[in-house]
Amino acid sequence: MSQSPSLAYTTLVQKCNELTFIHSANSALHWDQETYMPPKALDYRSRQLAFLSGWAHKEFTSVTTGNLISECEQAGFSPDSVEGVNTRQLRHSYNKQTKIPSSLVEEMSQASTLARSAWVDARAKRDFALFLPHLGKLITLSQKMADYLGTGSCRYDTLMDEYEEGESAARLRSVFAEFRKEVSAFLPEAFELSKSIPGNLLEGYYPIEAQQKFNRDVAAAIGFDFEAGRIDTTAHPFCTELGPRDCRLTTRYDERNFLSSLYGVLHEAGHGLYNLGLPEEQYGLPAGTYSSLGIHESQSRLWENHIGRTREFWSLWHEKAVHYFPELKRHSPDQIARFVNRSEPSFIRVEADELTYDLHIILRFEIEYRLIEGDLKAQDLPAFWNNEFEKSFGLKVPDDSQGCLQDIHWSMGGFGYFPTYTLGNMNAAQLMRKAHLDHPHLNEELARGRYTPLLDWLRTHIHSKGKRFSPQELMKSATGEATNPHYHITRLKKKLDLLK
Repeated sequence: MSQSPSLAYTTLVQKCNELTFIHSANSALHWDQETYMPPKALDYRSRQLAFLSGWAHKEFTSVTTGNLISECEQAGFSPDSVEGVNTRQLRHSYNKQTKIPSSLVEEMSQASTLARSAWVDARAKRDFALFLPHLGKLITLSQKMADYLGTGSCRYDTLMDEYEEGESAARLRSVFAEFRKEVSAFLPEAFELSKSIPGNLLEGYYPIEAQQKFNRDVAAAIGFDFEAGRIDTTAHPFCTELGPRDCRLTTRYDERNFLSSLYGVLHEAGHGLYNLGLPEEQYGLPAGTYSSLGIHESQSRLWENHIGRTREFWSLWHEKAVHYFPELKRHSPDQIARFVNRSEPSFIRVEADELTYDLHIILRFEIEYRLIEGDLKAQDLPAFWNNEFEKSFGLKVPDDSQGCLQDIHWSMGGFGYFPTYTLGNMNAAQLMRKAHLDHPHLNEELARGRYTPLLDWLRTHIHSKGKRFSPQELMKSATGEATNPHYHITRLKKKLDLLK
């Protein structure tokens, strides 16, 4: 016997809330693994995570859940209502997830947990062989996942759809080719201008404790709520949410370079602001979930680059930076701003300058496409990476830790994730342009350290929308047009003025 529409919806929401408890517990265990877990706990942790992942999958894909969604579909909720949005998106997820065996979900969870630990060890020892068997298994499991889902024109499109709904490798390859052509036209000038800025200008001793205090001050100033979050240390910076008011940021530290942790925190705080800005009453439901990773990355790249790399930022924060790092007193705000915008080929993606950053992403996109489509074998990855990297950057990769082992994503089975960084850059430039149009005095506000107007604009046009829209629909809603690479390219070209 079917329930009344309101009762069916209430029961469905209750079901999703219970599943969210499982997902939150899973996230807490993942966070602990990356921060404080003792090494010998790995085997048991991998089985814990596999069990919870499989359990949540079985519960969500049950006949009971499917029947509840069907009853809600028959209720006639308005498509634009919260009930309509949640029902529609839950149906979309249900139809996809029911194609995947729970056993595969468990196997993928356990394999990625073990792989992340192996990646950390391999990276530290600069030995790809330690990671190779794990990578090979994750590629095979990801291919199986894509075959079960079968939603794209190729396996890679299917996997990428999990991160960026509706995107395709064919379209991205065209967009990226044009982007590379445009940026390559002014990169030589940027490199030449950057030669006048010493690469070791800011080298010194920056105690970790001082970095932690400075980073916290900056994150709090842009709006991150430390009553609902914290910053910890890890091998690769990330942000995760353990609940509607529990957001965990991580970064890594280099005592010779305070900028690495600072920009890591600004990036992850951008993710955190998005997570904490989603509708809390809809937490665990589509209306309280982020739109896509291309949108999520737009938030992190916006705060990291459009705010953190400006002259205005360093004019404002110079005094506080000198307080924590006295040796910075010998450098003016303008000198620091020029330094953080200098451009040169480099090995590490997360420390790359803005002008070359997307070239790192395009490289990874092409490589992971080949891995998933079977055109590149896991054992051939280092040689292929090194060859392609030298073609793009003119540098010989000295070891795998500065090459194919530098990113955590493939150890998580995150094939299809990398393109969302460049999509995020494009979205960020477009969103900032519209925010400035809507607030003509925004630059003056930001120069005074008044970040609330920008955050409020993002809350209104992005965060509060949850998953009501597809990524491109959300960009149209916020800016009047779908993602347009032009604004990102124009902004990058203007950065040459900062180097003069």
